[in-house]
Amino acid sequence: MIDLLSYKPQKEFSQKHLLRLSDYTPDEILQVLSLALKLKKQLQEGLRPPLLSGKILAMIFTKSSTRTRVSFEAGIYQLGGTAQFLSGSDIQLGRGEPISDTAKVLSRMVDGIMIRTFKQSDVEDLAKYGTIPVINGLTDLLHPCQILADLMTYYEYKGSFSGKLAFIGDGNNVANSLLVGCGKLGLDMTLACPKGFEPDAEVLAAARQAAAQSGAKLVITHDAREAAEGADAVYTDVWASMGQESGAQDKYKHFTGFQVNEKLTSLCKKDYIFMHCLPAHRGEEVSASVIDGPNSVVFDEAENRLHAQKAVMALLMK
Repeated sequence: MIDLLSYKPQKEFSQKHLLRLSDYTPDEILQVLSLALKLKKQLQEGLRPPLLSGKILAMIFTKSSTRTRVSFEAGIYQLGGTAQFLSGSDIQLGRGEPISDTAKVLSRMVDGIMIRTFKQSDVEDLAKYGTIPVINGLTDLLHPCQILADLMTYYEYKGSFSGKLAFIGDGNNVANSLLVGCGKLGLDMTLACPKGFEPDAEVLAAARQAAAQSGAKLVITHDAREAAEGADAVYTDVWASMGQESGAQDKYKHFTGFQVNEKLTSLCKKDYIFMHCLPAHRGEEVSASVIDGPNSVVFDEAENRLHAQKAVMALLMK
């Protein structure tokens, strides 16, 4: 049983960026989660340690967001630093400036970059050409910050990383990163999706490699009931991610039987928790009775974005 509040790192934290969770060792993920829990506890006690006093975070958004913007902006402020919001239409990237030039310029002016965008390669190029920490706030492929908050939430409710998490829905960026996170920490995960909507093959291979080391059991199925059976947590996300809205109705036809509702959650353990990264579409991927019911932890999960990302910024930007 791991006590994260008193977790002793195996090695000094040496990561410079957060581009994808597969880059992190289990020890490094646990270091982030341990610090996140400590920062959350301190905030609840009215303490705001100025770990990033005077630091500046540039926040690039070519995809809009509520939770990502507010949590990063509030988070660095609570740590003593400041944030600069840069929308895609406001900066020269929107007029064709190369990522390499943007990375070099920002590296001379700020102390870190968070980017929420479409292409994973844009995130990685910022890190390649810049000299300051880069944090992946979301891409079409991955969502590592969300999964750190998810793992933190699971630990708070279950007290460990044992048990089974069921993800039911599209094999999207959240599902991709969740597979890696569970694989790294030894949490069994079953992902149920319609045929043709499986997670990214390369990411799945990395997750399975991590699971081979941790002992986690990762299963991909097309049967939602199989995933829900005996689950300690059930997780879903919207069926059409941002930017896919135009073809949403055609896509939804494939998701019949994949709604998380009371009939499906009756197969879970009685004390299961319901998770969702939000925003949610009640009546589509989840019924209102589940997301607004007593087993739902979605707002604790949303709050934990703040604490997990504060830990990431503190460790990377020092």
